Amino acid sequence: MLIFADTKLADRTASLMGETSETKGPAQQPTPTIPVADSKKQPSPASGPSPQDLLTATRADLTEAQRSRSELQERLARVTADWEKLRKKSTHDGKRINSIESEITHLQLRLKDRDEELKGKAKLLEDFQDELATLNLQLNMAEERTDRLQKENKELVDRWMARMGKEADAMNDAYKFS
Repeated sequence: MLIFADTKLADRTASLMGETSETKGPAQQPTPTIPVADSKKQPSPASGPSPQDLLTATRADLTEAQRSRSELQERLARVTADWEKLRKKSTHDGKRINSIESEITHLQLRLKDRDEELKGKAKLLEDFQDELATLNLQLNMAEERTDRLQKENKELVDRWMARMGKEADAMNDAYKFS
């Protein structure tokens, strides 16, 4: 990224240098400040840009390049800081996602176990209710049988008592006459 920026800056400087030489014609050139001793060596305006003009232009380009470099460094520092912050957040979020995924897996397993347990308990309850219904039916049948047997027993006891009473009366009657 820095190489690209340096290359771009060099291209820009070169193009500005070319524009400076093309746009400044003989009428637009400022008169250079040359010491009086060198007045004989003053270049003619038609001969091209003076070294002073080139120096000024180069200094302006250098100043612009340094300003641009400072801006790029500041921007790079901001982007790098943002990137670092996002990377840390991403790492933190990744760990949190892994933790939550682990918890989800654990809870799904527990839920599956609980569902199986509930199915087992429901089956056990159904079996228990079936057994209870069977036992109630057997109990009702046993109570009916007990009632029937008690009635039958009472009838037998009543008949036996009646028979014994008759025999006792007959014996008593037989002893009275003896």
